[in-house]
Amino acid sequence: LVLLKQTERANAMLARLSSFLRYTLANEPTAQVTLAQEVETLKLYLEIEKMRFEDRLRPHFRIDPATIGARLPSLLLQPLVENAIKYAVTPSESGADIWIRAERQGQGIRIEVTDSGAGTASGLTAHDSTGVGLANIRDRLAQAYGAAHGFQTRQNEHGGFSVILDIPFHGAGRNKQETT
Repeated sequence: LVLLKQTERANAMLARLSSFLRYTLANEPTAQVTLAQEVETLKLYLEIEKMRFEDRLRPHFRIDPATIGARLPSLLLQPLVENAIKYAVTPSESGADIWIRAERQGQGIRIEVTDSGAGTASGLTAHDSTGVGLANIRDRLAQAYGAAHGFQTRQNEHGGFSVILDIPFHGAGRNKQETT
């Protein structure tokens, strides 16, 4: 953007990138944030990526209001969205849709990151590539919730790839010890 002398867009991108980097530096990986904070951070990240991919990146949020106070590890969802961009948006000339959904299910919440890319039809599995992103998410979930969580991947109804997280509902203002 700077080389193309698109000063206004470059300034906007740098401002968003600065905000995102400040957030990542201010929050330790073991810190917990509300789902509302995590969604706002995802939106900031997606605004940055949208400047790269423009109309090829089509994010959609379906967040049940009953879930916004749920606490989860900071930046838990960002690598999942990053994978969706890498494997669904980047290789497709027409881009892809990415859905981030959250809903209450009993004493927990289900969070799903889904894309409309080629999914498992292209041979992509949870163990392809370096596997670092998904393995990191599994490890962070195990550290935060022990056996009280679920993690699954599958091809979805859009033909793309989905990652589904089931975690206990720990509301804002309460710590993990009070809710277990």
